[in-house]
Amino acid sequence: MKKLKIADGIHMLTMNVEDILFEGIWEIANGVTLNSYIVQGEKTAIIDGVIGWDGVPETLYDSLEEMGVDPQSIDYLIVNHMEPDHSGWISNFRKVKNYFTIICTDKAAKMVSSFYGEDRIRVVKEGDTLDLGKGRVLSFHPVPNVHWPDTMYTYENATGTLFSCDMFGAFGRMGDHCFDDELTPEEKEFFETEGIRYYSNVMATFTPSLRKAIEKAKSLDIKTIAPGHGPVYRKNPQKIIDDYSRYSLYADGSGKNEVTILWGSMYGMTAKAVEFVEGVLQREGVRYSKMHMPLESESEMAATVFRSAGIIIAAPTYEYKLFPPVAAALNELGRKKITGKAAFRFGSYGWSGGAEKELHEIIERNGMKWDFAASVEFEGAPKEDDLKKIEAGVLELLEKMKGKILE
Repeated sequence: MKKLKIADGIHMLTMNVEDILFEGIWEIANGVTLNSYIVQGEKTAIIDGVIGWDGVPETLYDSLEEMGVDPQSIDYLIVNHMEPDHSGWISNFRKVKNYFTIICTDKAAKMVSSFYGEDRIRVVKEGDTLDLGKGRVLSFHPVPNVHWPDTMYTYENATGTLFSCDMFGAFGRMGDHCFDDELTPEEKEFFETEGIRYYSNVMATFTPSLRKAIEKAKSLDIKTIAPGHGPVYRKNPQKIIDDYSRYSLYADGSGKNEVTILWGSMYGMTAKAVEFVEGVLQREGVRYSKMHMPLESESEMAATVFRSAGIIIAAPTYEYKLFPPVAAALNELGRKKITGKAAFRFGSYGWSGGAEKELHEIIERNGMKWDFAASVEFEGAPKEDDLKKIEAGVLELLEKMKGKILE
């Protein structure tokens, strides 16, 4: 656990967590940070927490004492979001101090009670404040469905610090550099990639709510953004606001100037056409990624499709339907409400087709509104004429992408 000073009277505790499935679903290949914040006036508040992940109250004792904070002086636990990576420490804090008040939204209050049996709760609503003394006044701003209905921002007026919880966060472990102005170019690129993975895996379903949260953030005089995961933005907080605005557009079909090939092949017939398509993309100078299902994790698949302006679906017919691993991937993208992508599909069949019918069913059922070039299906291995049609489909896809590119 690392201890960092954000400003006078404001400190950060952060720890890296690895080898877990986020929300019990999402592989976190590069770990994730859990950030907690201490705000000191005459009284002291902890905003979110990390103790629940190591389960050792003494860790918090030691960290607080090194910052000059007496654990018995902590009067308030502020729960911006009830997901257990932010609230699971509450019961352990009971071992540190028995008397404190939990501050949260009305929707969080119900879960604080049902999850942890706590009843000393102060419910706050938009604009409510908490005066800690010595000029430290916190205000509270609900941002529902980011990404649970209980979530709120906490804002400290004197320093302009927004404690944004999951909003403006990213996957990815942090090393020695935890502030935006310390990050190397490689670290900046790392957190761009991990930010996209985080948004696509966790937030994309709730994009309309995130846009409202972005606007609420813009209404505050922000000098520092301190999220629950990932770096603190103290030099240029507008950057992460702009990044999240861009990610929200990726959810509607925009993307980087690249193509994702989402593919699977039973006996190598469709794979032959994938190899041909790679040659076309290389010739055209287009960046591309290959997601071979079911070998790729859903986390990586969703992030890669999410950030791409164009998607090529390469999958055969299997038992009168679309190759199941690719169908499952598309259904997950539909659940995440990743809409409006430019797309093209090809695939082989044997005794019967059927993949195309299920593809359309998935797209329609999930309201995905992907913009498809005409699909190409071929019996057995692709012939020269099939490859010419596939090339034409790829070129049409590249044309459709042009209006969607947003780096």
